[in-house]
Amino acid sequence: MEKALQYLKEYFGYTSFRRGQAEAINDILNGHDTFVLMPTGGGKSIIYQIPALIFDGLTIVISPLISLMKDQVDTLNSMGINSTYINSTLSSSEIEQREMDIKNNKYKLLYIAPERLEALKFFLGTNDIDVSLIAIDEAHCVSQWGHDFRPSYRNISSFISLLPSNPIVLACTATATEIVKNDIVTLLGLRNANLYCTGFNRENLNFKVFRGENKESFILDYVNAHTEETGIIYTATRKSTEHLYSVLMKKGFKAGLYHGGLSEEKRKEMQDAFMFDDINIMVATNAFGMGIDKSNVRYVIHNNMTKNLEAYYQEAGRAGRDGENSECILLFSSGDIQTQKFFIDNSPLPPNIKMQEYNNLRAMVDYCYTSKCLRSYILNYFGEESESNCNNCSNCNEDNELKDVTNEAMMIFSTIYRIKERFGITVVIDVLKGSQNQRMISLGFDKLSTHGLMSKYDRKFIEEVINKLIAENFLASTDEEFPRVVLTPKAIAAIKNKENVFLSFRKQLKKAKNDSKGLHKDLLIKLKELRRALSEELQVPPYIIFHDTTLKEMSDKLPRTKEDFLEIKGVGLGKFEKYGEKFLDAIREYIAYANISEVALSESASINKNIPDPSKDSSEPVKEKSHIITLNLYNQGQSLDEISENRNLSITTVQEHIIHCALEGEKVNLDDFIPDGTEDIILSAIEELGASKLKPLKDVLPKNIGYMTIKAVICKHQL
Repeated sequence: MEKALQYLKEYFGYTSFRRGQAEAINDILNGHDTFVLMPTGGGKSIIYQIPALIFDGLTIVISPLISLMKDQVDTLNSMGINSTYINSTLSSSEIEQREMDIKNNKYKLLYIAPERLEALKFFLGTNDIDVSLIAIDEAHCVSQWGHDFRPSYRNISSFISLLPSNPIVLACTATATEIVKNDIVTLLGLRNANLYCTGFNRENLNFKVFRGENKESFILDYVNAHTEETGIIYTATRKSTEHLYSVLMKKGFKAGLYHGGLSEEKRKEMQDAFMFDDINIMVATNAFGMGIDKSNVRYVIHNNMTKNLEAYYQEAGRAGRDGENSECILLFSSGDIQTQKFFIDNSPLPPNIKMQEYNNLRAMVDYCYTSKCLRSYILNYFGEESESNCNNCSNCNEDNELKDVTNEAMMIFSTIYRIKERFGITVVIDVLKGSQNQRMISLGFDKLSTHGLMSKYDRKFIEEVINKLIAENFLASTDEEFPRVVLTPKAIAAIKNKENVFLSFRKQLKKAKNDSKGLHKDLLIKLKELRRALSEELQVPPYIIFHDTTLKEMSDKLPRTKEDFLEIKGVGLGKFEKYGEKFLDAIREYIAYANISEVALSESASINKNIPDPSKDSSEPVKEKSHIITLNLYNQGQSLDEISENRNLSITTVQEHIIHCALEGEKVNLDDFIPDGTEDIILSAIEELGASKLKPLKDVLPKNIGYMTIKAVICKHQL
């Protein structure tokens, strides 16, 4: 693993692996087939890219998307890792040249689509090419139970079995239920493969579900408040994509359009414009899905509900791949259910698969209506335990409030009982609204005691309550072509025991704010402009040169030498040699222009990125800053919880205020925040993993040790 760490720093610019990466890489280096299940943006690519550098032979990466291949190859080549791809965009002569280069051991990695495996098999067999590793990206595509089944993936196993070099096999995916995981192992023929599942949780993503909104108005308000940010807006149909794109363009937004009905040339044009930052909003169907590896997408809005949670999480996961805080918003309406049912009904799937699709759709509907933590719901769906409150979704924050709907629930329960649980939601609502349609009369439902009990209620509200009751397991929807609504034991218990029923409803929507403060904002703008110029010159997307997070760290730490520059996360030797001096020149020019003192430069260089500066503005005087006020209140005897409540700050912000004060040299007794017996445990973990990232430390430490304690130890020992 020593060489793996060396290459991680040399080529990728990082000093430590993320959770699960080191273990999986070690398994591969020891010759074991491996299965990696990591969330989008979790760092799956490094798990095969580093072994590819270490192995003598060729690493073949099987990927379903042509667009992703080029971006991956461009990124690797920018780091000094010789890589190539073979796909349908190349001419015969270009393919022949690349095959010749492969034969001459020019490349460490070859990216290829599964449809070309037959031709590749012939080439490898006739030229005796040593293949060390086969990496299968988006491995869930092999399973019929997965959300994006690709028949061509079924040929992968036979392709591997015929290779004389008997290569190691790595399967990678971001979303897979238990049935899909088992399918992948069987269909790919993985041999005693170890599974590395780092969890599905993406802590930087804020999940929100809004119901009953005017979707177009919501989107216009949102993008207007986030004009400087990049986002994707998913729609269910080509027609709605075209309409929303037209609306945004008329309002003057820099938007693009993407769906399966466009020509290949037009789709490429739109995707390139998005990847090169010529536009910052992409309106698309799910055709714009896997392989969109743009790191700085700050929001993903779903104008319509997806057919299942796997698809939703895959698409929502396009946001925040760089680890920065990002939003995933779903705008739900009951019509979305019918749209997705129509797609399932008219699909050529066999009956057993269709039934599974209906079940998956029901889980998606429940997500839209649940009053529980949205993050917890997603994680539980994928078989992962989680805390009941994440404080980072629309159901856990102030956007929602519990309402007593006992009376409404009892009227609904009573109606379902009286129609003998034989009908669906529409009939239940018709009874409650007092409908006099022909069906009501013919069934005799106009004579029921509950007929018209909710005549003064809005029909949409009744439907929302019913769906919420289903999501909260008071009611169930049967798995039939025409689903019935039935009572569950939970509802019967509520009726018998006269229990109150509470459901969560969203408060009035608050307009999003655009907060883009930074320590050296002008420098960050200059660095982005430089990146953009280099991007146009080299014809590669800007993020391939440097991610936004890397530029932000440059603008914070102000490196002036090669050594300082190589300490920036995401800067490897290859990238420094290509771009480093240009960025250093820009930073030095800014330092001279802004007349920044040596003392200030020294402070910038020593910023501890694990403990952010809540004040965000180094030009302000220290006294009366927010973090100083927090410390004064603490010294006066207020607890952190009391300060949080009195100052209307999150507990995390209050904690970071205290740590910031300690870093500035203020008198803080850090031992107050380090429970007995925890300090030595934390120091041992730091010795093994380093102090550069908090999350890997939190993951290996006992659950009772929180981030505040870890930060306090780091600060106390000046690590």
